[in-house]
Amino acid sequence: MMRFHLRVPVLLAAASLLLPAAAAAQATRAGELRYPPLPAFDIPQPERVVLDNGMVVMLLEDHELPLVDATALIRTGSRFDPADKVGLAGLGAEVLRSGGTQSMPGDALDDFLESRAAAIEVNAGDGETRATLSSLKPDFPQVLRVFADVLRRPAFDNAKLEVARNQAIAEVSRRNDDAGRVAAREFRKVVYGADSPYGRTETFATLGSIRRDDLVAWHRTSFYPDRIVLGLVGDFQREEALRLIREAFGDWQKGPAWKPPEAPYRRQPSPGVYYVEKDDVTQSYVQMGHLGVLVSDPDFYALEVLNHVLSGSFASRLFNNVRTRKGLAYSVFGGVDSEWDHPGVASLFLSTKTETTAAGIEALLEEARNLQALPPTQDEVEKARQSLLNSFVFRFDTRREVLARQLLLEYYGYPLDWLSRYRSGIEAVTVEQVRQAARRLRPEEFTILVVGPSQGMEKPLSTFGPVTRVDVSLPEPPQGGRR
Repeated sequence: MMRFHLRVPVLLAAASLLLPAAAAAQATRAGELRYPPLPAFDIPQPERVVLDNGMVVMLLEDHELPLVDATALIRTGSRFDPADKVGLAGLGAEVLRSGGTQSMPGDALDDFLESRAAAIEVNAGDGETRATLSSLKPDFPQVLRVFADVLRRPAFDNAKLEVARNQAIAEVSRRNDDAGRVAAREFRKVVYGADSPYGRTETFATLGSIRRDDLVAWHRTSFYPDRIVLGLVGDFQREEALRLIREAFGDWQKGPAWKPPEAPYRRQPSPGVYYVEKDDVTQSYVQMGHLGVLVSDPDFYALEVLNHVLSGSFASRLFNNVRTRKGLAYSVFGGVDSEWDHPGVASLFLSTKTETTAAGIEALLEEARNLQALPPTQDEVEKARQSLLNSFVFRFDTRREVLARQLLLEYYGYPLDWLSRYRSGIEAVTVEQVRQAARRLRPEEFTILVVGPSQGMEKPLSTFGPVTRVDVSLPEPPQGGRR
């Protein structure tokens, strides 16, 4: 990337020598550059087919390479875990794949895939479980049948469950090693609530309580064709692909009527200062903010532009003012984030020397207040809009990237032309709309979380409000994986 930037002036200089007449009309300063309107950018639309059993299938052909990828989004995730078994979806997804099927043990499944340079993976997120397949075109029919078997008839081998549990317990044991990850985790707990599915984390106790019967019940409750969105992208023909999908999934019966359980979260702000003592680092990690918004929020496009003004480039307010001019941050970023079906987190973050912790907090608060006191200018908004529009094409320049987003749109009930709307939505944003959106960041309601050493700060954290100490200590890990 650096080499590209260094070579640009050389290329421009060579062009000016070859074309002296044109060089006289060239811009001499960056501010004089003028850009033509962006060309039309057509986003391919997958075909949507609903099988008789309710499974939604989305097809997007791509014949550039002899590869076929499949992704299944299943309506289950970690936010549906029982409070005393947090980690159930994560272990279930891991053992769904590693434990093999009723007809093919996990080790045999590994050998089958390895011999064909294919892959099947399963991972649980907050709101969905994602199963993926990657295969060479000639092997796709056989690999798809195995993929369907993994989803429909997992064995949940108990030995593989113990391996997965021990790995998860090891992750819990290391969770306080990285201060930045501690800050992100504990900030979510404070903003959403420690008991919210969006703030909960696995513990030795919750992982140790999960048995094979729990995985079987999790699968029996959640895995039905009418709760799955299946996407296919790659080198296939429509009719043949649908035939293979119907052979693999068509006799799978619909599930009972189902409504996603509520996932509560703290809706009121919790202003104040929260402190995690971590004396094995020499800097402080500061995160502050409150609840964000949904993707469906009316201010979504204006907030996209605002986030870029605030933190989208080396010329953004946070980077330019806090890091470059004041020298207060190793890293700094922030914005009002959105999620598909629940509010994201609006936050500002920096890491700074311990002795400049208070100065860093003050600098972030100042930038948040200045979004209204010194609202975004016409120039800032225009540069942010152009940057977003110019980068948009690179975010969805492959059919696999397009299908990945379309699957989420289908899964969360958004219009399937949302990607096409994005560009026009950004183009239509006005300066006044961005200034109005800036009010969605409310510093008077900020939760301030600090992770860092107990000694060396230039001012006490109580300068910024009542301080609540957060205990992140862990009990001794269990022996052998279970408590």
